[in-house]
Amino acid sequence: MKPFARSVFAALAARGLHAVIVAIIVGIVSFAMMQALPGDAAYRIAAGRYGYDMMDAAAAEAVRRELGLDQPAIVQLLSWLKTLAQFDLGKSAVYGTPVADEIGTQLGYSMLLAAGAIVASLLIALPVGIASGLRPGRLVDRISLAVSMFVRAIPAFALGIVLVLVFAVQLRLFPVAGFKSFANLILPSLTLGLGLAAVSNRVVRDAVADAMSADWRLFARTKGLSSRLTLTRHVLRNAALPVVAYVGVQLAYLIEGVVIVETVFAWPGIGHALVHAIFGRDIAMVQGTALVLGLTYVALNLFVDLACRGIDPRGRTT
Repeated sequence: MKPFARSVFAALAARGLHAVIVAIIVGIVSFAMMQALPGDAAYRIAAGRYGYDMMDAAAAEAVRRELGLDQPAIVQLLSWLKTLAQFDLGKSAVYGTPVADEIGTQLGYSMLLAAGAIVASLLIALPVGIASGLRPGRLVDRISLAVSMFVRAIPAFALGIVLVLVFAVQLRLFPVAGFKSFANLILPSLTLGLGLAAVSNRVVRDAVADAMSADWRLFARTKGLSSRLTLTRHVLRNAALPVVAYVGVQLAYLIEGVVIVETVFAWPGIGHALVHAIFGRDIAMVQGTALVLGLTYVALNLFVDLACRGIDPRGRTT
């Protein structure tokens, strides 16, 4: 087996083990948190099914027996883990539909929002970071640092509200919430993208500055390569490695922020559904959604790992 193929196989095996561990931990933690919530879950589920006007003690008791909520917590958890071992996320306690079907629809919207956020982040971070890294310490570098610190200090929900007030309410350029067309994608994508770009442009800046001061860059200029060829063939490729690696760190912020931003913009994604499932005490939906978010994080980190191995030949033999 070739070194690169061997390294890819090792990465797949390691991430597969991580996925199993994440599935177990996320399932147990999310179940424990749902059990710790105050109030009677059967009443909340019955209210979600039949409405608060039609819900009574008899309906709540019927739901309790149907879903096994009267059994000990450890029995309920083991039952869910057994179902999960069969690659089945169960059914929604409120709607009665398979959790996998619900998540499949919602995850598509969340991935669309995440892609829009990444595109917005790159469109901002790459030119600003490269310009700052080519002339570190100059005016552009100082201004970008100040703006980055300011934007990063603003919570995602507050930034989203400001964008809505300016671009949706005052200027009326974009819709406020929901999803009817791609115009609805702009404001939530920009909300997440600005937070990502505030950090990633500094990573790009440092990577470009380090590459510009490296000995191999001076050697490339000495042997006759022009500044443009040195920048495109050597500087940017070497600077790309820490930038791509940092995308894995950004994913944690993206997965965290997507829940908040989807709620602010009423985006029909997995984060918005998770909030509603928590309020409705839909335990199966909460566990399934948290599990998918955790496994998505593992999968995206695997993708970043493989991309770094493809960019840097040294990673193929280690």
